[in-house]
Amino acid sequence: MRTSALGVSIAIAAVSAPAFAQDTATADDSGSAEIVVTAQGRSQLLSDVPVAISAVSAETLQNSGANDIRQLNQVAPSLLVSSTGSEANGSARIRGIGTVGDNPGLESSVPVFIDGVYRSRSGIGLNELGEIERVEVQRGPQGTLGGRNSSAGLISIYSKKPDFQFGANGEVTYGNYDYWRIAGGVTGPITDTIAARLDGVWVKRNGFYKDTTNNTDVNNRDRYFLRGQILFEPSDALSVRLIADYTYRDEKCCAATYIDNSVNPTIGNLNNPSAPNAPPTGTTNNIVRVLTDLGQPLGAFSQGYARDISVSAGRSFAGQTKDYGFSGQIDWDLGAAKLTSITGYREYRSGQAGDLDYGAVDILYRAESKDAYRQFHTFTQEVRLQGEAFDGKLDWLVGGFYANEKLTVRDNLRFGDDYGRIAACRFITGVAPLSPLYSPNSPSCIIPGVGPAAIVGALGAAVGNDVVAGLAALDGISDRGSINDVYRQNDRNWALFTHNIFHITDKLDFTFGVRYTNDRKKFSASFTNDNTACQTIQNLLSDDLLNASATIRAVAGGVIGLGCQGNSTAELDGVSINDKRSEDEWTGTAILSYKPIDDLMVYASFARGYKAGGFNLDRSALKNPIQVVGGVPTTTFAAAGGAQALVGNLQFDPELVNSYELGAKYSTGPFGLGLTFFRSDFKNFQLNTFNGSVFIVQTVNGCSADLAGGDRDQSKFTGAPNYNPAAATTGACAADDVGYGVRTEGFELETSLVPMRDFRMTAGLTYARTKYRSNLVGNKSGSPLDQALRNLPGNNLSNAPELVATGSVTWTPEIGNSGLTGLVYIDGRMTSDYNTGSDLFPQKAQDGYALFNARLGVRGPDEKWGIELWAQNIFNKQYAQVAFNSPFQEGATSATAAFADPQYPGGRQIFSQFLAEPRTYGVTLRGKF
Repeated sequence: MRTSALGVSIAIAAVSAPAFAQDTATADDSGSAEIVVTAQGRSQLLSDVPVAISAVSAETLQNSGANDIRQLNQVAPSLLVSSTGSEANGSARIRGIGTVGDNPGLESSVPVFIDGVYRSRSGIGLNELGEIERVEVQRGPQGTLGGRNSSAGLISIYSKKPDFQFGANGEVTYGNYDYWRIAGGVTGPITDTIAARLDGVWVKRNGFYKDTTNNTDVNNRDRYFLRGQILFEPSDALSVRLIADYTYRDEKCCAATYIDNSVNPTIGNLNNPSAPNAPPTGTTNNIVRVLTDLGQPLGAFSQGYARDISVSAGRSFAGQTKDYGFSGQIDWDLGAAKLTSITGYREYRSGQAGDLDYGAVDILYRAESKDAYRQFHTFTQEVRLQGEAFDGKLDWLVGGFYANEKLTVRDNLRFGDDYGRIAACRFITGVAPLSPLYSPNSPSCIIPGVGPAAIVGALGAAVGNDVVAGLAALDGISDRGSINDVYRQNDRNWALFTHNIFHITDKLDFTFGVRYTNDRKKFSASFTNDNTACQTIQNLLSDDLLNASATIRAVAGGVIGLGCQGNSTAELDGVSINDKRSEDEWTGTAILSYKPIDDLMVYASFARGYKAGGFNLDRSALKNPIQVVGGVPTTTFAAAGGAQALVGNLQFDPELVNSYELGAKYSTGPFGLGLTFFRSDFKNFQLNTFNGSVFIVQTVNGCSADLAGGDRDQSKFTGAPNYNPAAATTGACAADDVGYGVRTEGFELETSLVPMRDFRMTAGLTYARTKYRSNLVGNKSGSPLDQALRNLPGNNLSNAPELVATGSVTWTPEIGNSGLTGLVYIDGRMTSDYNTGSDLFPQKAQDGYALFNARLGVRGPDEKWGIELWAQNIFNKQYAQVAFNSPFQEGATSATAAFADPQYPGGRQIFSQFLAEPRTYGVTLRGKF
């Protein structure tokens, strides 16, 4: 039964909800708190800031069990953070807008800043955070005030500063899955003007998945984090803060399981629903049939949410991550103005091996993490000068930002030992005239003797003999592919900005900000590959494409495509390419805010946002295995003019957004209420999609003209609706008719109530319709949308539930006159239905669900010690973070009438999913002095 987020949210809003806007300020006798944030580059009360922002305090983070930005989902309804094939790929979304993190060439729509320093990708926020003062989640376009531009929002994390009074704290946690977490910190003065702080965290935990083939567990924890700080305050006018930190992770991540009918009923007939353990037959999904014949346990296709995973022998998910750097912040009151300078240098390297077919049959893998990694070297400098003029009527701010980021990606994506056999078998079982010849244990997967003769008889001697030779070459592909592909990108970004608040009257303010940004990227790549079988197949079958019938072209092209999946071809061995791009953008904001009474503020705002364009760091995007040049089908890079001639295919345009808000904030101390109505229109929305073979990066726009279904057609699945043989060329739009392609609109409601000092309730509800337009094109020039995205027009974006409600209750009663206090805490997040796949195939849909966390404890006098029992995901809700096309596991749609699959889109593609964390629980001991 699906969860109704609307019904649950109304109930929750009446009684509780998440800890929005709880900050670290001192509470008064009523229990209310003065909430201070720095969202506008100035220290301001949250209730006085005319922007959509949630502030989460250290206490709330501690109670909810938040150790990284993922747990912010529980306390910020407009935010969704998820991770997929690697924790380096974590993706944050606000109001349904975010960037799929599988491609490091795409910057984040919702970037992460820690102590004012930009982190290159939001997945870095999945590290341990240490002792945190607060987290600010800003919604809508950001960048006018400094830092890196963002199109959807940002997450700002502020660590605890050194203190001039000595103090120390520590905690030990033990939980299920043999979870250990030890954390502590010490702070105090070194001299009268210098204070220091040192924090550390060590975490170890067994994995949530069991790999029985290699006798290990996956998705485990083995990490530590250290951060040291020095604070120098020689006078009230000058403050210098130096921070250095280091994170190390040695973990196995990230496993996936197959999706079956019990998880998602739109999955087609993977096997026989009435006899799921029966051997596959000719009416079974042909890929399931081939996989099981080659060794895949049949139970893997009907295991539901069970966490026993299928992994090829000898393959691993082992990975290592190092993240370290330093920063320095100077705050200097010059009298007439205040100067702030933030300098940061970061190095980040994350390597991840993987059994990337996520099954026991060895189809695709990535080797050890030392040979496959992404690495960022990032230097940033921000300077702000602010002051007042005209007797305080003008609060002005000017500044500049500079970033130099060097990105290196090494990859060695390789076909497994079984790829050649499964490719040949997949072809034979998927072509109606050839399927009776299927023999999985025979050469080329066809019956010896009879098979080759029958193929020649069916296709003719010339083409038939070439196909037989091509199948033999396919069958010979074993452990082939890239050896050491290297991508390098240097990104230099600089900006000038100003942000000013005009106090028109005591009650009316006008805020105006503008920013000029210049972004320049230089790109180069070099490739190595030992898949000579691809070239053999191309040489055999290329001539068959020229003058043959459509049927023979499809057969020959199918064999070529299987041999050259993802442009894995030795033709690129030793080839290098390079390119560069530059862009200039003006962005800014305008806000009119009014306070008719001291407790109420209303505002209206406009913001223009921007996220830089870049390069798709994936060789598969250079060209399809077969493309048409001058009306002639070609299969080689040479025929297309060489890889360098195709390098422009890797570029994508900057993402632009126009955003509008109407808001109101009411705060009386014990009670607070915030309401925001919003609408944002995105042009060149950057979308990253895996279609089962390659990653597609495309900028999505809308067309004001009716495309008559041309953006929804497709030519691959001939039995499906809207079939159009010319789909690759239909759905084009005149450039003058191209406009925004994505719109998010809705409202956000936030409430808090503190009726007494030891009791707090808060609530939040977000309704966001985040949809694609009904007529879509692939870029700003109006080119057709890629056929893999045919399900997008008119539908909600992936990972964009329309309704989310969050809630928490915190009660810390005194226990008699003993000086002891109790702790009762519970929070919840209720989510309506949404789709987790960026291509929106119905097989990737996720029903609505509710998650609850709780914590019970006893604390000593002045909280010098404490013991707490906790649980996360109390009811062990099982759901998918992201579902995806299982790599190279797409079958035929209609080889025979019996093979027909009623589900569309997706055909006979097999699907996998990255599961969310199960229920965890444990006990924590705390102490401080």
